[in-house]
Amino acid sequence: MNRTTARDRITCVILDWAGTIVDFGCRAPVSAFITTLSEAGIMIGEAAARGPMGLEKRAHLRELLALPDIAAQWTRRHGTPPDDAALDRLFERFRVVQRDGLADHADLIPGLLPAIAALRAGGIRIGSNSGYDRSMIDIVASAAAKAGFIPDAITASDEVARSRPFPDIAWHVATTLGAAAARFCVKVDDTPVGIAEGVNAGMWSIGITDSGNEIGLARDAWEALAPDEAASRRHKADAALSAAGAHLVINTIADLPAAIQILDAQLATGARP
Repeated sequence: MNRTTARDRITCVILDWAGTIVDFGCRAPVSAFITTLSEAGIMIGEAAARGPMGLEKRAHLRELLALPDIAAQWTRRHGTPPDDAALDRLFERFRVVQRDGLADHADLIPGLLPAIAALRAGGIRIGSNSGYDRSMIDIVASAAAKAGFIPDAITASDEVARSRPFPDIAWHVATTLGAAAARFCVKVDDTPVGIAEGVNAGMWSIGITDSGNEIGLARDAWEALAPDEAASRRHKADAALSAAGAHLVINTIADLPAAIQILDAQLATGARP
């Protein structure tokens, strides 16, 4: 990866996990939310379950319980509207269900390892963060390490006071990586909430379409789509990520080195996130 020798260039990349690094289609958390609510007698569709994706998982569950249909189902089933005690019980069950299923959705996104090698060859440090808590991300990171990917830093959602879309988690990673300034950092994510995190942190933000939550298809299902349907879904995902503030949107992590070169060129002209 040929890079400018100018002082103003990207030095740190902060990657999301599910849908960006691993788990094509961001399937693991969706399955866990649907299973957890189903056990409580609540039916929810995949699209609704994906809606708050990117949030810390307890906050995600809170958003789901606040949906009118879900709240009404809960009240009919349990006699009272969902409250904090119900949320706490559901979240503890969700954590178990999620941890049990993570290893089945930990395959690396195709093209990740060559992309990371190219970035590191250009002197870029690789950080990561997630809506997963530490007990969850350790499972995913362990599987990724066995497949050849070990980031320079990982911050989990329960290791900062405020998680996404607040900037705390991105700042924590950047500080760990020794970033000189936010403008030299890039947040890469497949959800609008994760893009907003990077924007709020004063960083460049790059969205991911094909492997991410906004499309939400497993790799084989995505690759089986007719070209026109794939293009339509990609366009919709691009629009959602751009509306959240993404400076660039790419198809998958494989396209990241080329995107970093674009940002290097913008920094060299004095552009800022």
